[in-house]
Amino acid sequence: MASNKGRAYFALAGYHFNPDDITRLLGIEPTSVNSAGARSGLDKPVISSWELSTDTVTTENGTDEVDVYKLTDIILKQLEPIKGEILQVCKSHNLSPRIGVVLTLSIDKDETCPDVGFGARMIKFLAEIGAFIDIDYRLSERI
Repeated sequence: MASNKGRAYFALAGYHFNPDDITRLLGIEPTSVNSAGARSGLDKPVISSWELSTDTVTTENGTDEVDVYKLTDIILKQLEPIKGEILQVCKSHNLSPRIGVVLTLSIDKDETCPDVGFGARMIKFLAEIGAFIDIDYRLSERI
């Protein structure tokens, strides 16, 4: 049977910006970028994104559970020191910040379902930078 999988990420998204500029201004390397918006015309805007993600954890690789609190804390520890820079790039490049959690849930009845939540420090940080939350979940296989 399939196991639970999960990862957390922080993303900045917007139109007509080059993610390499964000990397330079924040001084932190992203785990992925999409620069499609940097090349799009004004008549058909396309979104670019800059993302910092944890590794995907699974319950089959020695982990008892997918701990969303722990995953988001890994991201928060990297972002707190650059909060001012995040606020500046969001304003200067008109970017939308978000924290996200991506979960693939096992349909095995013996597999526990992970708790999804955020600690007080994370909630405070998200409020201070004007971020929103995105939870993406799917089942490991179709029923």
